[in-house]
Amino acid sequence: MWDIFKDWIFDVIQFFYNFCHDWGLAIIIVTIIFRIIVAPLMHKQAKSNYAMQKVQPKIQALKDRFPDDPTRQSQEMQKIYAEMKFNPLAGCLPMLLQMPIFIALFQVLREMGDRVGETSYSFYNLVPNLVQTPSGAFAEGFGTFIPYLILMVIFAGATFLPMVLQQLKTENTQQKNQTLMMGGIMSIMMLWISWGSPAGVLLFWGASSVIGIGQNQLTLARCRAQDKKREEEEALVVKPIEVNVERKEKKKRPKKKR
Repeated sequence: MWDIFKDWIFDVIQFFYNFCHDWGLAIIIVTIIFRIIVAPLMHKQAKSNYAMQKVQPKIQALKDRFPDDPTRQSQEMQKIYAEMKFNPLAGCLPMLLQMPIFIALFQVLREMGDRVGETSYSFYNLVPNLVQTPSGAFAEGFGTFIPYLILMVIFAGATFLPMVLQQLKTENTQQKNQTLMMGGIMSIMMLWISWGSPAGVLLFWGASSVIGIGQNQLTLARCRAQDKKREEEEALVVKPIEVNVERKEKKKRPKKKR
């Protein structure tokens, strides 16, 4: 069953290759189509991450209020989640659903050299061989290695950049530093992974990540605009109506003559 799924993905890549006659461009086209298909899932994930940022200060306040009572913390957190209609698992589900597609694409691109009899899979004149790994290109000389190095940087940077963008609006310095440190460590791990990965895999993942960052920023901008509009509407409802009442001067009553 898994091999059939991988064969279907390869057939799709080869279908677009027959039109554009470039393996790199065919991979990018498939990546764009894939991102369009999973766009609703990514939209939900971005909304969940945005909601988590809003909930985080309240959760930290609970931890400070009940430091020695984890049961009470859990109960109060459930109340906050219910109040804000936030589901902590909502952000994990989209990633779990799309992981099989990512893994299948990764394996297909690694097997490209065995599936077709061609000796090279170029991306125009930018990347000479998409089956070649950065480590193999480095052994051939630094000039050959440069395009693969660029793919490695994009591959790792696309992991770090979303975390930076996510923390721009965060006022919690400790949380921001922890997230950025985690992003830095993950980027180093991605560089290590990319060293032995075919360039086609790096091209797919880099293009997918760049498109995903754009989708994520559009969703966050929409969420912030909705929150701003909601706050303005609530302010109009709560604001008391000011009525300008002009008081007329009282006329002095004439004194009665006795």
